[in-house]
Amino acid sequence: MKNRKRTVGAAIGLLALSLCCGVPVRAAGSGDIIKSGIYAENVDLSGKNAAEAQAAVEQYVNGLRNVEITLDVGGETVKVTAGELGISWANRDIIEDALDFGSRGNVIERYKQIKDLEHEPYVYDIALDFDVEAINDILVQKCMKYDQKAVNVSMRKNAAGEFEYIDGQEGRTLDVEASIDKIYETLTGDWDTRPCTISLAVAIQKPQGSVEELAQLTDVLGSFTTSYSTSSSSRCKNVENGCNLINGTLLYPGDEFSTYNTVAPFSKANGYYMAGSYMNGKVVDSLGGGICQVSTTLYNAVLEAELEVTERHNHSMIVTYVDPSADAAIAESAGKDFRFVNNLKYPIYIEGYTEGKKVTFNIYGVETRDAGHSVTYESKVIKEINPTTDNIYADAGRPIGYIVTSGAHTGYNAQLWKIVKENGKEVSREMVNSSNYKMSPRSATVGVATDDPNAYNEIMAAIGTGSIDHVRAVIGGLTAPSPQVVPEEDDDDDDD
Repeated sequence: MKNRKRTVGAAIGLLALSLCCGVPVRAAGSGDIIKSGIYAENVDLSGKNAAEAQAAVEQYVNGLRNVEITLDVGGETVKVTAGELGISWANRDIIEDALDFGSRGNVIERYKQIKDLEHEPYVYDIALDFDVEAINDILVQKCMKYDQKAVNVSMRKNAAGEFEYIDGQEGRTLDVEASIDKIYETLTGDWDTRPCTISLAVAIQKPQGSVEELAQLTDVLGSFTTSYSTSSSSRCKNVENGCNLINGTLLYPGDEFSTYNTVAPFSKANGYYMAGSYMNGKVVDSLGGGICQVSTTLYNAVLEAELEVTERHNHSMIVTYVDPSADAAIAESAGKDFRFVNNLKYPIYIEGYTEGKKVTFNIYGVETRDAGHSVTYESKVIKEINPTTDNIYADAGRPIGYIVTSGAHTGYNAQLWKIVKENGKEVSREMVNSSNYKMSPRSATVGVATDDPNAYNEIMAAIGTGSIDHVRAVIGGLTAPSPQVVPEEDDDDDDD
């Protein structure tokens, strides 16, 4: 039924009669039963009291709870019901108004209202409301899963050493706030209570790059290689795994690269093995030991390319595969990462590979530096701190003859300097970083368990001298001809 608005019109004579007789205006809400011919939408309220009329309208609104609403999320559809969106009855005051119909105004107005009902019913609109929080929950739980990041045009090297190019893909992101407004306005506006489709607000992201742009990345802007020839097999695997995880990275202008986020997590599932690494000034076995040689090699290639380094940390102790201050450590426990930004006008491509126990990183891009431009890096040791004593620990759980040693590490204060030349002439020299490396003395764990009190006293006296060499000599005399000596560890290359 079509809702129509009432206007009160009366003949001048009838109006005069009303005024002369002094008919009073009836108080609102004085009707007990709704008069025949009054509806709320298609709900017949005739003859109903307030409670009955309210129950009838509520039943009608509850009947709309199962009406299906289809949400279009950029081509993906999510079907929900009006009930899930929190449908409710908003204008409950129409029941009081319906009870009052034909009982308000002067006698002429009341007479006209009642006579009109004999010819055409009076229909109230039922205003609907929806729960904004319920709408938000639906969007977050059922619609945001269709968000997808834009996939930029990318490239990779094939087995033949040639670049291949991969097309990009548009991304989309649901605008939750705008979509809430769109759903609410649609369903509380001109919705006819039938199943409908609402297109949500979705932002489209275009992919970056093009094949033509990436085809220009043929110049090697920076390259660096380090050797891990003395490493254990597990450490070798960690270096190779970390290198493979970084290989093929493409950075567009303004992109920041995080080494840690790229090579983590350090787990067996991610291809890592137990190997030596630095922790709190000591060499310990950990999953991923040796990964810092990967970040260090990449750091030096980045320096050669003159990219913007945003985070870099030195190791706690010196490493031997690069000069002092040329290293870049990463560590989850210490919150260390190596990060840099592509601050160039063109994309860059990072190639990493291992061959003959050497790891290499090449950074490809478009060379915009002048042909006469060159950059070199110089490590400068400011202070060297040599260990003067040994640390020796007695182990009562091991027999006399047992000794495990680790080598010493010299402490350094060092700086890395960048020297720029144009056509062979030095034009600038600036310090890139300053690094402090801890000194670590030689250490040994020595077994002291024995039934011979004289031997025990002798080995404890040797430990008291603080000399690993003297302890070894005493062990040799006590356990001749074959002391149980574990060779001194060479920590220089089997660390981070």
